[in-house]
Amino acid sequence: MEHIRLRKGPLPGGRQGASGAGAGRDSMRTANIAVTAIMETRSTPLENRPRLPRIALSKRNRAVVRALNPMLVTYLEASRDLCETDSILFGAALVVCRIIGAKLSTAGRTTGQSSAIPAWRTRIEERIAKARALIGRLICFRSGNTRPRIVRTVRMAFAGTNVSLSQPDIMQKLTERIDDLKQRIAAWGKRIRRYTERSTRFNQNRLFQSDQKRLYKLLERPKVCVAGQGPDQADIIAF
Repeated sequence: MEHIRLRKGPLPGGRQGASGAGAGRDSMRTANIAVTAIMETRSTPLENRPRLPRIALSKRNRAVVRALNPMLVTYLEASRDLCETDSILFGAALVVCRIIGAKLSTAGRTTGQSSAIPAWRTRIEERIAKARALIGRLICFRSGNTRPRIVRTVRMAFAGTNVSLSQPDIMQKLTERIDDLKQRIAAWGKRIRRYTERSTRFNQNRLFQSDQKRLYKLLERPKVCVAGQGPDQADIIAF
């Protein structure tokens, strides 16, 4: 539905004095937008409603709210239950957003797992990949591989320290560096797991409120098991 906006002139209830005809036209437009939004909200399921943005408490936005409040009395008095009251209040908030020109998300509220990956998670996954690659190079050097690329990577790993590749305890320093990288990988992975578990619980709670039958079907769905023998436990611990 096409959004209707008021002109950026004097608002009803504002300090900028407007002519009686202009104020009347603004009131009529606001009333038309209110009726359209409330009727639209009543016929829209909860999960398909647009997500409302945060609105600044400016003088103009407060004037819009003050002008809209008297129009809601008729709808609230005729409300029969809490669901209808909720739809009326949501429609009023939608009217304010449309009048002031706030951007609304047209995708609606999702009840399933969100496909958007946070930027911080992408950065952490890149750090984990780089740390694993560095661990592999360090292990190769510790095993006796002295190719120029391996040596250059080891020197970069100890850059900014007093560690030299020719000192006697270089093997101990390599082991300490590898253990430090493994601990960092474990901490980063734990952070991602906590976020994934929290996101899963949040989405399940949202789905429980909107469609319990679908949630129970998802919970009863058997997990897919990969055929074949898994890696040895000792190899996993060593890695």
